[in-house]
Amino acid sequence: MSIRISLDNPPEFYTNLDFISGRVILVLHKPETIGNVIVKLEGESRTALTVPNPGDRDDFYRPRAPGLGIGGDIVTENHKILYRVFQVFPDDGVAIPFQPGLHEFKFNFKIPLNNICHDENVMSALLGIGGMGGSGFRTMDGTKQLMLRHVRATLPPSLTGFPQEAEIRYYLKVTIQRPGIFKENWRYQVGFKFLPIEPPRPPKTSQEAFARRPFTFRPRGPALHKKPSFFGSRSPAPGSLDDPNQMPPNIEMSARLPFPSILTCNEPIPLRLIARKLAPTTTRDQQIYLTGIEILLIGFTQVRVHNLENTEVSHFPIVSIPQISPPIALFDSPADPVNTEFEVPKTFWADRRLPNTVAPSFRTCNLARRYSIQVLLTLSWGLPASTSRQLPQSITLPLKLSSVEVFSGITPPPELLNSMASADGTGRITVGGGGAQRPPLPQRPSNTQPQRPSNQDPLYPPQLGTVAGAMYEDAPPSYDEAMADQLAGPAARPAYSGVTAENAPSTMPAEKS
Repeated sequence: MSIRISLDNPPEFYTNLDFISGRVILVLHKPETIGNVIVKLEGESRTALTVPNPGDRDDFYRPRAPGLGIGGDIVTENHKILYRVFQVFPDDGVAIPFQPGLHEFKFNFKIPLNNICHDENVMSALLGIGGMGGSGFRTMDGTKQLMLRHVRATLPPSLTGFPQEAEIRYYLKVTIQRPGIFKENWRYQVGFKFLPIEPPRPPKTSQEAFARRPFTFRPRGPALHKKPSFFGSRSPAPGSLDDPNQMPPNIEMSARLPFPSILTCNEPIPLRLIARKLAPTTTRDQQIYLTGIEILLIGFTQVRVHNLENTEVSHFPIVSIPQISPPIALFDSPADPVNTEFEVPKTFWADRRLPNTVAPSFRTCNLARRYSIQVLLTLSWGLPASTSRQLPQSITLPLKLSSVEVFSGITPPPELLNSMASADGTGRITVGGGGAQRPPLPQRPSNTQPQRPSNQDPLYPPQLGTVAGAMYEDAPPSYDEAMADQLAGPAARPAYSGVTAENAPSTMPAEKS
């Protein structure tokens, strides 16, 4: 016996509104009786932290990931952010024998926009058993999700890289049930990468977010020259070309991004570096040079388990040039007036795209990711030269833009964009009450229809293909769900790799029952 899942034209990653279709391929070497063939589309956001030990010092009194030598208990939290069930066999709930050979079962799912764990009605309907009549099958126990805190948000991206602490995974799981007390069910699962569509972008403006820092160099002392002596001692040179009484240069450096500050996965950053003169200068000896530059994207992953929280910091280098050759003079002429601005050429970062391991900003029930940009500029007053009698002064100025969002670069379908008014603070796509045309209301059954039977599973009536499913009175969908059901997934997608090994074994500690 062998089982595998074959996906139809799998892309590098899936996104919202995509269809995931494929086949469950079962190869039998002897006759077998099969009851149900169940395919599940699942997504999990799992976190784990160690309870702080009260005996630790105050600076270590914080939650940590398991496996770091801390003696406290490990607590976990698991959110089912995606859960769809499709019963591909049988249609009538009757187990039949299968002959040796190859057998295929087709399935088809559509990835929704938002997570599912926030929906109390759906979670309370999941009682651990599904199906109808005598052909029952196991499902997740949704009552456990009711005891957790949830937010309604767009499905988060696949995320790993924090062993034993946090991960977000998506996968397809197939269960083949074999009737009989001593017969074990057959199971198989395959993972896939997921990258969500981005929320509606705000209209472009001429405003900029900035971080700026002024700096004044120290006044230079008298120049030194070599005395023609055996020991080569130095003494001040009264006739030096460098005037020790001249005013040291005063400059302000600023880093600017369009406001709101939004970066795009696998795209260059729209950064501007501006130098502004704060004090007058008269000679070339007062020239300031840019000799080094470093641009870092810093990611903050907030991990939460119940009332414990921990923040992991990740660094993504964009540009790192410790020595610019030749150095860049920050102003064209020493005679430039005060408040003259000079823009550093963008050639250093214009073609540097964000690393393909950068996930977009997101927020889900127990995990969140936000970003900031840090720019380190090395400035030098003067350059080392063989004829210079003064050593140059150097300083590294840090500039930090602390509120930056990263979007996936997957634009929602135009029909969905036209129906959106704004995005609320949770990252969930929110539909406004503007002039967009609302879809027609779903058809409701009349009062003369019979009530649903008592043995009907309230969660999966349309998929199971039974007569009872046609009599099920389903609740009307929300507006964004109804709109999403009419749309297909986006066509244009950026290159994205991520750090997720979708089929690698999980590193998370086992949950305590």
